[in-house]
Amino acid sequence: MQAVEEKSEQAEKLEKKIEERMEQSEMAEKEKSERSERNIMGIVYIYATYNNTIIHLTDMAGNTISQVSGGKVTKHSRLKATPTVAMFGAKRIVEAARDIGINSVFVRIRSKAGSTAPGPGANAAVKSLSREGLKIINILDTTSVPRGGPKPKGGKRGRRV
Repeated sequence: MQAVEEKSEQAEKLEKKIEERMEQSEMAEKEKSERSERNIMGIVYIYATYNNTIIHLTDMAGNTISQVSGGKVTKHSRLKATPTVAMFGAKRIVEAARDIGINSVFVRIRSKAGSTAPGPGANAAVKSLSREGLKIINILDTTSVPRGGPKPKGGKRGRRV
């Protein structure tokens, strides 16, 4: 009889331990879901020309959080527009975003007006943002397009060389 009672007591203890562990795991899951629900967003503006790349992080109201340019990352003037420098600049922006608690961003890419494509740093910066853990919600090209405007220099048949 005593052996049966001891086994039932051990079974009850095991059941209590299992219930406690289940409750702990449920609480941990709730905490994780609460953390993931807090989705703080920001806007990253990337101005990429063939001479430089400027990355600017703001909150949703437009208040500046951080700004990094190619000149802040490298001391060589000729390297400011390279994809490598844009990657390092994006890493600095991600660090600033993590300090604030931003985990998802809207990306707005801009290049020089009238230019056919953004500079070489734009694609590398966006890739680096996503690789570093920021969730990219939307990518938008906000390059201004000239519509008409003043007459270009050079005459009817263009500049003759």
